[in-house]
Amino acid sequence: MLKELRPAFILLIALTLITGLAYPLAMTGIAQALFPKEANGSLIERDGKVVGSALIGQTFTSDQYFHGRPSATLGPDPKDPTKSVAAPYNAANSMGSNLGPTSKALSDRVKGDVDALKKENPDAPVPVDLVTTSGSGLDPHISPEAAMFQVPRIAKARNMPEETVRQLVREHVEGRLLGIWGEPRVNVLELNLALDRATGK
Repeated sequence: MLKELRPAFILLIALTLITGLAYPLAMTGIAQALFPKEANGSLIERDGKVVGSALIGQTFTSDQYFHGRPSATLGPDPKDPTKSVAAPYNAANSMGSNLGPTSKALSDRVKGDVDALKKENPDAPVPVDLVTTSGSGLDPHISPEAAMFQVPRIAKARNMPEETVRQLVREHVEGRLLGIWGEPRVNVLELNLALDRATGK
């Protein structure tokens, strides 16, 4: 019996060392050497202090900032841990809302968001990504159209010329990956930091 068990134990130990130790260490070393910023979470700093990640969205509510997509992520209710409450951009609980196209709750929420945005900028059509959540609930980007839609509100709140704000948006548009994959997009946190720099905040 020991004769049969010995190869199994040796294989278990070998695979544990290879897949549990050697491979992760090798991949971590390669990532740190070739892509150190990405390997460490694509962190964004301001004045030497980490303010977020280029990969995870944040909630901005002030009229002076660009707003990201709605987020449907949840977190535990501080008053009752057995229940969940809305926790936008909760990286520990990446998810969509699971509400389908026939859901009245989803329809009412989107309609309410559209109505609020039309009051903000009645002359432009509301971009769809400003009223719909992403599948992960963590999307840090919006479309260039969604950023441009918000320009009048931000320019008014900051007492800036609209064209200055539009130019900031244009400077922060990221193109398709290798010119083929994905859609043009704008990182909301990076754009807001550039906005603060432009106004000396």
